[in-house]
Amino acid sequence: MKPRGADRKRIRAERLGRWSEYRAALALLLKGYRIVALRYKTKAGEVDIIARRGDLVIFVEVKARKDLRSGVDAVSYAAERRIANAADHWLRRQSDATRLSLRHDIIVVRPWRWPVHFEGAF
Repeated sequence: MKPRGADRKRIRAERLGRWSEYRAALALLLKGYRIVALRYKTKAGEVDIIARRGDLVIFVEVKARKDLRSGVDAVSYAAERRIANAADHWLRRQSDATRLSLRHDIIVVRPWRWPVHFEGAF
């Protein structure tokens, strides 16, 4: 049985989200980051990408949008809390957490353009 209209939209959105996260992860790799986790999920929240470069750990929210402003604006206060909760959960499991520097970033992925990385976005 084929998926119905709403199901097809959800499936397409899921694929676009995954593809955008992979593109964002590649951009981070080329900037010298090591990807620690993709789609890190907990009961308290979720982080799209956790990456590390030296003692700096970044928690990244990835948004696929047609323009930069709508990508950044799409990260609501509720999303920020969800990401912060998941980040706290991840940090509690790290043995070297006390010496790490932390940052919350946004990467906006647009069609046919290189991903744009907003450092320290929230």
